Amino acid sequence: MEFNNPIYFLLLLFLIPYIIWYIRNHRKTIPSLKVSSTACFQCPKRTWKIWLVHAPFILSVVAYCAIVVALARPQTANSWSNTSVEGIDIMLCMDVSTSMLAEDLKPNRVQAARNVAVEFINGRPNDNIGLTIFAGEAYTQCPMTMDHAALLNLLNGVDCNMALHGMLEDGTAIGMGIANAVTRLKDSKAKSKVIILLTDGTNNRGDISPGMAADIAKSFGIRVYTVAVGTNGTAPYPMYVGGHKEYVNVPVEIDTKTLSQIAEKTDAQTYRATNTEKLFEVYKEIDKLEKTKMNVKKYSKRYEAYQTFGVLAFISLLLSVLLKVTVLKRIP
Repeated sequence: MEFNNPIYFLLLLFLIPYIIWYIRNHRKTIPSLKVSSTACFQCPKRTWKIWLVHAPFILSVVAYCAIVVALARPQTANSWSNTSVEGIDIMLCMDVSTSMLAEDLKPNRVQAARNVAVEFINGRPNDNIGLTIFAGEAYTQCPMTMDHAALLNLLNGVDCNMALHGMLEDGTAIGMGIANAVTRLKDSKAKSKVIILLTDGTNNRGDISPGMAADIAKSFGIRVYTVAVGTNGTAPYPMYVGGHKEYVNVPVEIDTKTLSQIAEKTDAQTYRATNTEKLFEVYKEIDKLEKTKMNVKKYSKRYEAYQTFGVLAFISLLLSVLLKVTVLKRIP
């Protein structure tokens, strides 16, 4: 444990004159009574109250010390640890175009994909995982990291609002999404490098075609597992009319041929996820891949640890006051 303000420990020096004052004045505070003979007090019986008479003083000293320690701001020390683990480098590449709001998967496509991705990440603590999102354009939401808590926090913010409100160009730029993920994986030294592409549409945006992106991925030894999200035929899509949510059945247009070609070029597989359970199949396949040993350096952050000392000071002061007004109460 470390202290952020150790100079406050100088306040403990004030305990010295306080203790001296208590010892010198304790006898003066003891009440006296004049009697004709002290013979009956030669062997006085000591009760528990006599031993308890110094308790308020001791409790006040403890409370003062605890307050000083709390003011010194105790903190847990930063720590680093190096461990060797076996894992895979993975980039999740998720479509966040407005078509992912369709509710043929519950609660909708993007949330179903996100929920499954959360379970996947939680089940792979030793993998280096990142996240790319795309609609009409693509960007990295989270670079590859072993800090899965940070990754999950960023993943929880993934939705279609950016495309819905115009902050991100709407559409489906599959090639751009793959290319963005490749830039994060191309320099990796891992034996297995994987992109998991989840989309529900046909490529209609971007400067890089899906085929070209697949060729680039193949040149770097990256496998692209493709997942076509959505039911066959039509899907219920929410629309707001007059403040009320209405559902319209919209046709599902997924270019499964292109997705299959992407997977085949990169020696991977393609899946059609018509329900949430189907989404788990692609993640089970990842477990069969060859893993790579990685050295992981973990960093633990400081946090304040004054609470215990604050509670100790409060309890000590409370007990001191209670003793003075109850069992140790003096009648003038």
